Amino acid sequence: MKKLIIYSSFHKGNTEKVAKAMAEAIRADLVKIGEADGVKLEDYDLIGFGSGIYGGRPDAAMMSFIEKLPGNLGKKAFVFTTCGFGKSGENSVMLQELRRKGFEVLGGFACRGFTDYGLLKIVGGVSKGRPNEKDLLDAKNFALRFIEYA
Repeated sequence: MKKLIIYSSFHKGNTEKVAKAMAEAIRADLVKIGEADGVKLEDYDLIGFGSGIYGGRPDAAMMSFIEKLPGNLGKKAFVFTTCGFGKSGENSVMLQELRRKGFEVLGGFACRGFTDYGLLKIVGGVSKGRPNEKDLLDAKNFALRFIEYA
């Protein structure tokens, strides 16, 4: 069973921390979004898609990548996001698009991530110290749930 995690992570590296924790837990290959175009998704049984949330939406490069995927690959997938305010519903855009593409989406994970982007700099940012060790353990446990499905 081959596993892959594709992620986009900017600014503070929050999503990258979560992606690395998940990849370690399930022994998945790990690819940044800018390097994902050459990856043969058909070689993988389980694919994770992760992004930071920017202005209430996943990264544009991640969404563009997902939208360009061929339909009906018949793959299992999961999604994960990080956000200064940690809203789990914000990964629903990725969930919906992957389902539209024919993926069997097994679930979504979200946690807070430190940000001091834009006006948040004035107050010193939000979600300082996040993702923390508990967040990363939760991310690992989330990913481990799907090993039996792949």
